[in-house]
Amino acid sequence: MILRCDGCGTRALVDQEHPFPFRCPHAGDGADHLLVRRLARPPRWPEEAHENPFVAYRSMFHSRWLALRAGLDDSAYAMLVRHLDQQIAHIEGHGFLCTPFGRDEALSRRLGFDSGGVYIKNETQNVSGSHKARHLMGIALHLEVVEALGWTRKNDNPLCIASCGNAALAAAVVARAAGRDLKVFIPEDAEQSVVDRLKDLRAQIHICERRPGELGDPCYLRFQEALAQGGLPFCCQGPDNGLTLEGGQTLMYEVCGALSSYDNRIDHVIIQVGGGALASSSIRALEEMVAMGYLPRMPRVHTVETQSAYPLLKAYERVQAKADELEDDEAALRYAAHHRNEFMKPWPTTPHSIAHGILDDETYDWHRIVSGMLRTKGCCITVSEERLAEAHRMAHEISHVNASATGTAGLAGLLELQAQKQIAHNERVLILYTGIER
Repeated sequence: MILRCDGCGTRALVDQEHPFPFRCPHAGDGADHLLVRRLARPPRWPEEAHENPFVAYRSMFHSRWLALRAGLDDSAYAMLVRHLDQQIAHIEGHGFLCTPFGRDEALSRRLGFDSGGVYIKNETQNVSGSHKARHLMGIALHLEVVEALGWTRKNDNPLCIASCGNAALAAAVVARAAGRDLKVFIPEDAEQSVVDRLKDLRAQIHICERRPGELGDPCYLRFQEALAQGGLPFCCQGPDNGLTLEGGQTLMYEVCGALSSYDNRIDHVIIQVGGGALASSSIRALEEMVAMGYLPRMPRVHTVETQSAYPLLKAYERVQAKADELEDDEAALRYAAHHRNEFMKPWPTTPHSIAHGILDDETYDWHRIVSGMLRTKGCCITVSEERLAEAHRMAHEISHVNASATGTAGLAGLLELQAQKQIAHNERVLILYTGIER
């Protein structure tokens, strides 16, 4: 198992001299760089059953491979996982558990599905109330390993994250459990309940104003400045820390494990997109399941953005235009990977939506998502505020899930696809309720 850049192919060094293999050393040269773990051969599906996904799927993690290579054994690594999870449970009341998944019978009937249906993965019951903690736990485990090996000392470098809410809360919970200092960069309009909880968790809060003439998310820009000063990226942007995708992949591992009860078939996956780490990690996990032979084929992957901001759709359209010009999708994707700024551009205005958690100025993990959609014949969907409100209401009244408008945006995408007659009633559709209503 190695870490290699998706964009330029550079292999990351991971040793005592290089304990933080988070970002490709060539990042910033105009290409799309993303360090991700590569497996020497198609992996075997983990056979150990455990309620904690980070224990159950530990063989899929680069941090475990590193621990074993450096002399720790599997039981020692599992003990690190369990200890950190126990500290999280002390703060949150519970640690990581496999979150609910299954066919939503009432919603399927309401939407007219017969032999198909709507399958829900409910992340509102996860640590800190969203899927974000999965991403941060993956990074935290690497930090625990390199500290256990004596390669680093706790808090020599502060952890840093830019977020409008859920990611900051998740980072604060996991960092507090690990006993690590955390700087959070949040917008001026962050919810007061989020700010209060961050204070309770002893995070260092930095409120970020948009500077005149500045393009891009001011929180993300201040986050980048903090990294330049020695901070560590404890974040949900893959290009800044590729290990964030490993933790996110546990979500689809859980889904695929549960699909054995439904003959291992899903036809469509609809994922709401802001920064893109959730969609990127989900696509990677699904591809691994196909490589293992656990899934018969990739489902069609669709993404959802608001009509207030849709940088991923713009990038997708630019890649499609390049593919038409070259008459080759794969050639267009290769070109896009080396000319990032021609395809992914910061949203030029300040967007507003009830789904505020997916209003990122850029989709940082855009390239793998576009690739996944092109290869599975999926599409980018933009949804109106009315559609977002409708989905939010249905999730509460029909699914009986206390999810936020951001968390139910995937359902809004399903409603839009149905209106466009792109979903058949005998097909199976997976959507994610990603975050709790606060």
